[in-house]
Amino acid sequence: MGCIQSIACKSRIKRENIVVYDVSATIDHCPTIIEENSPIVLRYKTPYFKASARILMPPIPRNETWVVGWIQACTQMEFYNTYGDIGLSSWELPELREELVRAISDSDGVSYPWYGNTTETVTLAGPISKPSRFTVSMNDNFYPSVTWAVPVSECNTPLLTAIKRDQSFTTWLVALNTGSREKILLQTVKWRMRVDIVVDPSMPLGARARLMGRAYQEQPRMLTRMEPIPPNALGRPNANDAQVLMWRPKRGPPLVVIPPK
Repeated sequence: MGCIQSIACKSRIKRENIVVYDVSATIDHCPTIIEENSPIVLRYKTPYFKASARILMPPIPRNETWVVGWIQACTQMEFYNTYGDIGLSSWELPELREELVRAISDSDGVSYPWYGNTTETVTLAGPISKPSRFTVSMNDNFYPSVTWAVPVSECNTPLLTAIKRDQSFTTWLVALNTGSREKILLQTVKWRMRVDIVVDPSMPLGARARLMGRAYQEQPRMLTRMEPIPPNALGRPNANDAQVLMWRPKRGPPLVVIPPK
């Protein structure tokens, strides 16, 4: 006999059985904040990118476990700190820069392939006889430190004159079968964060830096089609481990200041 509507059946979870509602993706409508509290570094804090979705998952068969959550990858990065006519330091993702890959995982470095494992994911282990309702959410922003002085110099004289950052991400809402590794893409979001700061190092601390260009970020785009996830965006290394800090002087060869992990 067939097991009609039994949770023990090999009923397949399909995209059309998963309901996604109240999905949102925004960047806070506020400017980047510049902090000049330290004589060693300038810090800046960008507004937050935030993504959230409410999900209705169908019953889960016995011997199946599904994880639903957010996966994010960096698809483009320019991050330059200029020190007058001496040179510039730059955080770079070599494989992305050389177009060897299309994206690099932006996981927390522990929860691959997920962006994180707190509010970012929900795990459903079968058998579950009734539909499950839940919310998954994530947020991201930049809060780095940039040295006032040239990073390869023992001199502490402030020489920083500009910071320019332009970084793009793709973020996916995904349901993943942990056994078969089947992925069901539920939403694709693209977003970009740009920072443009001009610095007068001759000014006193607290009055050196100011924002240039647009005060607010462009809002994220929720795609009407599902964009596939590049395979290398699902595992190691993540962007934090893959990035390298270079010193590129106006004269002389470039120097690796901080190698990838």
